[in-house]
Amino acid sequence: MQAVIMAGGMGTRLRPLTYAIPKPLLPIGETPILELILRRLRRAGIRDVLIATGYRSELIETYFGDGRKWGVRINYTRETAPLGTAGILRRLRHRLRGDFLLMNGDVLTELDFRVMHRAHHSGDAQITVGVRALETEIPYGVLECRGDDIVAITEKPRLRSLISAGVYIVHPGVIGLIPARGRYDMPQLITAAIAAGRRVIKFQIKGYWMDIGHLDDYQRAVDDMRHHRVRP
Repeated sequence: MQAVIMAGGMGTRLRPLTYAIPKPLLPIGETPILELILRRLRRAGIRDVLIATGYRSELIETYFGDGRKWGVRINYTRETAPLGTAGILRRLRHRLRGDFLLMNGDVLTELDFRVMHRAHHSGDAQITVGVRALETEIPYGVLECRGDDIVAITEKPRLRSLISAGVYIVHPGVIGLIPARGRYDMPQLITAAIAAGRRVIKFQIKGYWMDIGHLDDYQRAVDDMRHHRVRP
């Protein structure tokens, strides 16, 4: 299985840290986020990696080179304008040999990609979406009403949802659903695949997972590494 890593974002929510370096090079402990991803890919037997770069792409390409140091083969494609998390696949479609792993370059996870891959195949899916359970507390009393009458009130209820975790396994056949031009993101591709009758399934990530999108997420990931809550 090949892997496509989206590493082209500007990381604006992580400024000022990302003024100097791109988000995938931010260190978790002493190791850049993207290096931790490559190590986990290698452990899963994934050695063919395509990295989509954009912001400060030269720094990423200089640091990782051809990937030999990490036991993988890396090829790059540069975005000159933001194409979205699915739009870049238009450019890569002729380099993808079969079902491939697609993930964001700011996701820190101990997910075993081989198990997800097996679930994808056994489910005969076109897209498998890694999902994560999220609980959200509403910090108010929530009312149930019938007309003007209040019939119940629940104080600070907790809502449980499944969220997309930024990790997917994709059949290359769905790339044909992506429009020829413009930005296009994975939620749009998932919606288009469902509308076209393609099977889209979920795979729940139960181990460690962190989307490093904000400064507080980054600090939590650093703390988790320091206290050995995640393996390097």
